Amino acid sequence: MRATTGTSVSRRALLHWLAGGAVGAGAGAWLGGSGQWALALTPPRKARASGEPVAAREANVPTSPGAGTVPQLAAAATATSRSGTQVFRSRPDLHPPTVTIDIPQDATAAPGVVLTDSSAGPSQQGALLIDGHGELVWFFPAPAASNVRAQLYRGKPVLTWFEGAIVSGHGEGHYELFDSSYQEVAQVHANGAYQGDLHEFLLTDAGTALFTCYGQATGALGAGEASDGAYYYGVVQEVDVATGRLLFEWRSDEHVSFDESYVPRPASPDVPWDYFHINSIDVDPIDGNLIISSRNAWAAYKLDRSSGEVLWRLGGKLSDFAMGTGACFAFQHDVRRHPDGTLTLFDDQAGPPDEASQSRGLVLRLDESSRTATVLDQYHHSPALLSRALGSMQDLGQGHRFVGWGISSYFTEYDSSGRAVFDGHLVAGTSSYRAFKQPWEGQPAGGPAIAISAGQGTATVYASWNGATEVEQWSVLGGADAQELSVLGVGRRAGFETAITVPDPPAYLAVEALDNTGAVLGRSSILRSP
Repeated sequence: MRATTGTSVSRRALLHWLAGGAVGAGAGAWLGGSGQWALALTPPRKARASGEPVAAREANVPTSPGAGTVPQLAAAATATSRSGTQVFRSRPDLHPPTVTIDIPQDATAAPGVVLTDSSAGPSQQGALLIDGHGELVWFFPAPAASNVRAQLYRGKPVLTWFEGAIVSGHGEGHYELFDSSYQEVAQVHANGAYQGDLHEFLLTDAGTALFTCYGQATGALGAGEASDGAYYYGVVQEVDVATGRLLFEWRSDEHVSFDESYVPRPASPDVPWDYFHINSIDVDPIDGNLIISSRNAWAAYKLDRSSGEVLWRLGGKLSDFAMGTGACFAFQHDVRRHPDGTLTLFDDQAGPPDEASQSRGLVLRLDESSRTATVLDQYHHSPALLSRALGSMQDLGQGHRFVGWGISSYFTEYDSSGRAVFDGHLVAGTSSYRAFKQPWEGQPAGGPAIAISAGQGTATVYASWNGATEVEQWSVLGGADAQELSVLGVGRRAGFETAITVPDPPAYLAVEALDNTGAVLGRSSILRSP
């Protein structure tokens, strides 16, 4: 199935959304025994004028004579699954997890694609974008890729994520920024002895990045002779993306006591105690100060942006707010403040121990003057999900909210009445850190991929273009000479990979990707028919 029109969003709308929501022919490779040629990575098509129509191709790729005479070719989606992993003939190097849509996206759902990641499970680890039908949009295999989202850097949309290793429940790595052609525009690394952590990476309008790190130290963890032990502390760093210069640093053990933790100390003093476990950073849109989340203290902390002083605690053992009925949370993730004063978070409610029978998305009305917190909305999945790790909660606007259910890899959009209008999940055994729904337009730097298999008097052409969001049709080119190709027909895009039937195929074949106006977006390499 092809993407809904809601997935295609203008660049102006994309910039508005992101600004408001977050700060030569290549050789073919023979697949033995399958009777097909496949090319996984293809070169970019030579530059063309913007909006070049099909009729304005290069001289050696003429269109069929006469307007409206290009044959329509049979086309169908071809994604197959092997043990929970998607398999593509044109991209045999990609093995993303299968996606199941339990509630198809309805007409009221917000536009955009789902941005998430896959870890563990049977498939490759990596960054993952899917559309409202569960069809793959883009997949980038990468070790421990986490926290995939669209943000703005220097006024332009970028994809960002953590990449590295997971050690003792936190990340040790760096952050990637890719532009809309899926080219790296920057890497961000932590300063000093620290490494970037998976839990947070937030770009600001000033061209800086806020992110989490973990440090390890030894000290007195309580009263008594046996009080000394090793522990982890949480770190916030802010750096200038372009230069890497450190602008701000905060560490939890200088501001938050060990007594605030709900997690017991390990039996051995040599095993580091993760007493705080920082897992989100947000810039308060009301006053510009920082709001951070401590999973293991069951609390959010507001920090002075200059001094790092704790201005207030929300939840936990020393809450500065009176928590209304149902407002207390436990092991939470993704705490976000909004311009109307509300606060959203994903309330795991499980660590262990399990504090409830299911996790929830939670919206609190926060009154800083009266220091009260009351429940405005909450969202539970059906059937119930209890996530003992990870998770996210996103405000989509217009009363819609999007919940990433963490380790279970489910994602759900709710409308203003709390009704689920979109719901799906990755294959069982796969976990995802967060899931977001955001507009995204991608135009890959390279060209489409192509594979061919032979039939009785026909050939099947398999076409895909990893990350391209504007493809509506595939034009099949062919000829007896690789230097003299003409248009054989056009097939409608039917999914990440489209199978197009070509009767009486000539010796050489290629494909071109067309947008909804018929303009050529890119061209594959040329392959010889099997």
